[in-house]
Amino acid sequence: MWNSRHSAGPEKIAMLGSLPPLRALSSYCLALALAVAELGKVEFLSFKKIYPAFLYPGGDLKNDYTFPEIGHTCLAVDRRLTWFNPVTWVAAGFSTHGDLLHAQWWSLPLWLVYMCVCGGFKLRGKPVVLTIHNVLPHESSFLHSMASRVLFKLGNHFIVHSKQNMTQVMRHYNVPAHMLTCIPMGPLDFHVPHNIDRDRVRGEMGFNKECKVVLLFGNIRHYKGIDTALQAFAKVVDEIPESRLVIAGKLWESWMPYERWTEKLGIKDYVSTYLKYIPAGEHYRFFCASDLVILPYRYFDAQSAVGAAALSFGKPIIVTNVGGLPEYVEDRRFVVPPKDPAALAAAMVECLKDKSQLQAMSKSSRNIATRLAWPTIAEKTWAVYGKVLGKPVTVSGEGEGAT
Repeated sequence: MWNSRHSAGPEKIAMLGSLPPLRALSSYCLALALAVAELGKVEFLSFKKIYPAFLYPGGDLKNDYTFPEIGHTCLAVDRRLTWFNPVTWVAAGFSTHGDLLHAQWWSLPLWLVYMCVCGGFKLRGKPVVLTIHNVLPHESSFLHSMASRVLFKLGNHFIVHSKQNMTQVMRHYNVPAHMLTCIPMGPLDFHVPHNIDRDRVRGEMGFNKECKVVLLFGNIRHYKGIDTALQAFAKVVDEIPESRLVIAGKLWESWMPYERWTEKLGIKDYVSTYLKYIPAGEHYRFFCASDLVILPYRYFDAQSAVGAAALSFGKPIIVTNVGGLPEYVEDRRFVVPPKDPAALAAAMVECLKDKSQLQAMSKSSRNIATRLAWPTIAEKTWAVYGKVLGKPVTVSGEGEGAT
């Protein structure tokens, strides 16, 4: 609970983002809020209604009730915010207690809400810390950049997840280095249940013990490099016929071009698809069943929740050399160029053919997960709060990754 090393910091902080049963950024926000609540009091401003359905692909905004229960004596949750009611925005900005506001910024449709809440804190003389999850949008958007530029004028300090992001924020938004801190995303351990029968899960998904299962997980979007993965996997099947590819996630675009790829490449029978939103409580099935997780992104600027989940399960990971993805891999042989099916295929074959290599990669993922532990992330975040409030605190691990 409260640690005397942090007594010079804030008495209470407010945090703005999304929490379960909402989907959105809830996995990250839940992990961060619970970790910070170990150091001090947190009031979390979440949403009752977060988006109009027409702004979300497929119009599907059903809540996910498979997240774990939120329970912490130092974490209070306020779900008053609704996208269609500005009164809730203003009330949150002007009535929420807290020495400062820590806002999680990631989505353009929330801009007006964030402007009101952050503006309310600023008008009351309370500083605002912004964690920027998407420095640049995954799909090109002038509006996102313009809106972010205006919102960032309310920020006293900014947190990003990778060193590349620090450079981008300084260059793109003219934020000085002393107002930036790099704090990575931690593993999402609450997705990992205990005592799972891996063979049973694989059997239920149609895989036997000989199958080499490769997982590509998360929303189906252009930047994820699904086409690269399919072309690479066709080469893998040629060398390892028992390999299987699982693609699981909600469609944000048409699946037809990828369907044509599987037919053209002759791998349709080797690819299993689950083209829908995967509830948080079902994530374990896909990660437990897999031998290898790939993130073949074409372009990317941040760190990945899929990568963070893979670390939690201790899974071997292959990534492309974009954004913060290489930080999830210790062995540089498994960081490949984007949009390069041959390089991705070679990396997959190299580890799938060698059980000891997969074991070494699993150990590496567990090592990285330990280094990115949430208590350490919370302490670094708490140090930012102290810096912004002019109440510097000394915590273990402070300074690493900070500028």
